[in-house]
Amino acid sequence: MADYNFSALQLSLSLYSASRLLIQQFQIRLNELHLTYPQYLVLSILWEEDGLLVNKIGQKLHLDSGTLTPLLKKLEGMNYVKRNRNEADERTVSIQLTYPGKSLQSKTAELLKPLEAAFSVIENPELSTLNHYLKSLLGNMESFKNKN
Repeated sequence: MADYNFSALQLSLSLYSASRLLIQQFQIRLNELHLTYPQYLVLSILWEEDGLLVNKIGQKLHLDSGTLTPLLKKLEGMNYVKRNRNEADERTVSIQLTYPGKSLQSKTAELLKPLEAAFSVIENPELSTLNHYLKSLLGNMESFKNKN
């Protein structure tokens, strides 16, 4: 293998390792609430903006409906969300948080405080720059995926 100063392989390894360990730390805390990390992500999107259409949630999380639908059904079975079909177009489904789903936000925030504190050692501008670059990379990868 050629010796590069920087390569997609090196980046992917760093991203994979960092995300795997970070998600693992989230999951340890979310287990107390019987939530998976993907379920938490769906709820997080809805805590920001309740009543989103399923396809909008999928866009925000970069998930297809085949992956998202079982997550939503499970969250509905846990009484955290309610799916509402549009009467004019039954293919259009919005997702609403239930009262238990809304109240879960403060519980998860409390459980995740130690994890948030771990990031306080990184200067806020550095985190902001990292987040900006990662979003940019994600956009580039989406474009690349759509071309192939």
